[in-house]
Amino acid sequence: MTDALLPRQAAEPAGDGYFRKGCNPLAETGRSKLQNQRAVLNQQILRAVRMRAGAENLLRATTNNKVREQVLLELSFVNSDLQILKEELEGLNISVEVYQNAEETFSIPLVPLGLKETKDVDFTLPLKDFILEHYSQDSSEYEDEIADLMDLRQACRTPSRDEAGIEMLISYFLQLGYVENRFFPPTRHIGVLFTWYDSFTGVPVCQQNLLLEKASVLFNIGALYTQIGTRCNRQTQAGLENAVDAFQKAAGVLSYLKETFTHTPSYDMSPAMLNVLVKMMLAQARECVFEQIGLSGIRNEFFTLVKMTQEVAKVGEVYMLVNTAMNQEPVKENIPYSWSKLAQIKSDHYKALAHYFTATILCDHELQPGDDEDQQEKALSQLYDYVPEGLMVLAVLKDKVQRKQLGKAHLRKAIVYHEEALRVCGLCKKLRNIEVLQEVLTAAHKRSLLKYAQQETEDDFLSLIQAPDILPKTEHKIETIAPQFSKVKVKDFFHKLGPLTVFSAKQRWTAPRTICLHHEAGELGFSLKGGSPVQVYCLDPACPAASAGLKEGDYIVSVAGVDCKWLGVNEVLEKLKSVGKQPVEMEVISCQDTAASLHSKSATYSMGMQKTYSLICLAMDEDKIDQTKKAPLKLPFLSWGTKNRQKAASTLCLPSAVAGSSQIKKKLSPFTLFNTESSLY
Repeated sequence: MTDALLPRQAAEPAGDGYFRKGCNPLAETGRSKLQNQRAVLNQQILRAVRMRAGAENLLRATTNNKVREQVLLELSFVNSDLQILKEELEGLNISVEVYQNAEETFSIPLVPLGLKETKDVDFTLPLKDFILEHYSQDSSEYEDEIADLMDLRQACRTPSRDEAGIEMLISYFLQLGYVENRFFPPTRHIGVLFTWYDSFTGVPVCQQNLLLEKASVLFNIGALYTQIGTRCNRQTQAGLENAVDAFQKAAGVLSYLKETFTHTPSYDMSPAMLNVLVKMMLAQARECVFEQIGLSGIRNEFFTLVKMTQEVAKVGEVYMLVNTAMNQEPVKENIPYSWSKLAQIKSDHYKALAHYFTATILCDHELQPGDDEDQQEKALSQLYDYVPEGLMVLAVLKDKVQRKQLGKAHLRKAIVYHEEALRVCGLCKKLRNIEVLQEVLTAAHKRSLLKYAQQETEDDFLSLIQAPDILPKTEHKIETIAPQFSKVKVKDFFHKLGPLTVFSAKQRWTAPRTICLHHEAGELGFSLKGGSPVQVYCLDPACPAASAGLKEGDYIVSVAGVDCKWLGVNEVLEKLKSVGKQPVEMEVISCQDTAASLHSKSATYSMGMQKTYSLICLAMDEDKIDQTKKAPLKLPFLSWGTKNRQKAASTLCLPSAVAGSSQIKKKLSPFTLFNTESSLY
């Protein structure tokens, strides 16, 4: 379907077209195969969740011991299947080789994010009904616009891995802003159900709230930036610059998502998880900066090695912070295990390189008569927070024995870090199968061993010096780059409905009324004001227009059958006067005063998915409450707990809240399917 996504008006230039088409979902590329596997796994997880939900309900309902034994046995099988499916999904998340540049030969792989999967959404009937009911217009005139919106959404499911794909996703995100204001009133839902699958657990989240759609599209924009970053050729200067830029932009989008949509029901978009993902993207940008500095080769020169030592120590430090964040609750339970181990491996690897460079400084660069002692002392002092007891930096520089002893101590520490990185890599099945990672770690380890073997070893048993830690320092600032949505220009698909400031879902209007105007002595009997659309004011109550039904404050939407919603005062006056003394028909609408109650919002905590946040919006229809009776108290929020399990019909959906009914609480599992009216903001 996405292979035929062309603008409906062929005359429009390509730059101003509606959107670019997505990639062919049937193309046999490595990335499309992974996304197809992810979609299949999501469906299998959904089926397993439903089976477990039914078994849990049966277990709570039955008192027959034999039935309970069978159900418990079935639950054990289902839970095992879910664990296997989760491991398979983790395997897709660590399939980093597919996303790397094909020309790379000797670089540690970078980790991209997979795109969130979604189900098809049919906007046709809900939007057509809303246009007819709310805007009182012929909905058949908007079939092409609705089809364009659906085609754009379908194309965004398979975006190309370049700036064109980013632009298409941003255009859909901006288009959703128009759609939200046009068709999604704050007091009710229009019947459009959005389903998105969690990127890490595969659990679907179903809501009628458009904010879930917007948040998920934002996540995919960030994910696509990470895929662009991993695809860059890290053997060239331009490729590394593009990779750094892409990871910074990915961090910026994910940070914007965390700050804007603070109560997302999907675990992969929870604040804790997004915080970890932002740190990981900035760490990968920092890694690319280090590779960029050393791309042309690292000169074996004193001050150059000091600079490289501090830069690589900074890379090891940021990856250590990423690994620490990944092992904290609540992220630890659902972050891919291999990601955490890869962060640990990189931290050890780059710390080992820092000690190797320091050892090279000490072993290969003896202080010569013409060297600047003060400068070398100052540079070497910057590497340490402290020096081993009994040593002075200047004395180490001058004393050949002390230099060699301290250098060998750094080599020993480098070898320990290299061996730890290799050990962790060997213990993780997913990482063990990444050949290039094994090659890089092994080569670095052998280089340190060779360097150590070149030093004199007869006095090793007398050396008690412990190498101090290297202080990280960098001259290159890495920070998030906020998304620049204003650079992408989009046109409102439903532009014909009128100016958004007036014709929105928040405003209620009467149906258009036809007013027949008769000019008397060239006077209309009223004045016009405002922009688009124009508004009637200073209406003479005795004029024919008032007698025909025109009211103060009415908006003129058409004159003589010509749409005037986007015309200004002068243009509308010209149309009214252009007909001369002939009667002219114009259509007007009046604003209705509404005092509809808004959703009440409250933050809740899902026990099943660790630290997954959502907002449960409970709306009471006050208009239907008999004013002669005492209205029951509203429930402040829907809480989930472990009590009253017997009253829970299924773990597949949240219990509905009814005024006056008791609160229903139940325990949710990490694979519980959310089907709520939760608000994301």
